[in-house]
Amino acid sequence: MNDESTGHDDAAAGRFVRGRPPRKAIVRVVIGLVILSQVSALAADLVVAGIVDKYPALLIALNPRNRNLIFATNQLEALTFYTVGFLRLVASDPLYYLLGFWYGDRAIAWTERRSRTYGPLIRDGEAFFRKASYPLIFAAPNNIICALSAATGVKLRTFIALNISGTVFRLVMVRQVGEVLESPIDRVLDFIAAYRLPLLIVSAIAVAWTVFGEFRGNNSELHMLGSLADDATKDTEAATDTTPNSDAGASTSDTADGEN
Repeated sequence: MNDESTGHDDAAAGRFVRGRPPRKAIVRVVIGLVILSQVSALAADLVVAGIVDKYPALLIALNPRNRNLIFATNQLEALTFYTVGFLRLVASDPLYYLLGFWYGDRAIAWTERRSRTYGPLIRDGEAFFRKASYPLIFAAPNNIICALSAATGVKLRTFIALNISGTVFRLVMVRQVGEVLESPIDRVLDFIAAYRLPLLIVSAIAVAWTVFGEFRGNNSELHMLGSLADDATKDTEAATDTTPNSDAGASTSDTADGEN
């Protein structure tokens, strides 16, 4: 049996093979979790004015962006802040890494179109991005960076080490900033409490506009995820086809386990 046929068998069986998505059920679970993470972030943006001073732990559990972390840090004990913040920050990163691992070429092409920041780096050459990937994973492991890390060959153990250490460093820095700026932060929270209803209305309009833009754009992240979900069916059918395919890419030696 040649490497290509073995690679199809591994993909169909659900093994992690670079460039070959597993069966569609696994891919759709991963994509579903990614979408759930995005929905929770939008929910936090929608109700931030209503919960920021009442349920700060819930706020960062829904969306741990820096602004929310700064609002929450002085209201929470250190253990709660670090635990909730860390778990939520790293929750979706491995999911995007998997999507980049399975859909490397498509992830790179999508980033070129989607991101004005990282797209030029890819167009200028993947070698340059590989050099910059380590500090980017450490400092700013957003959705695009996590997917591109896998797509450009960053090993899983390296990604995990940089992601965890960078996330801890980020939370420590936010905690320090919160202590230094405690009075200004408290004044902002008081302002939010005083104008809660108008701010909730503004938040609702902003979230509605964001959702409209995501569903309207053919190059949106939701559109990309939907395309990958559709492609999962085609990839599964291809994995069960024993006829060699002319555009086959990876061999079974290039697996996630093999990289570790």
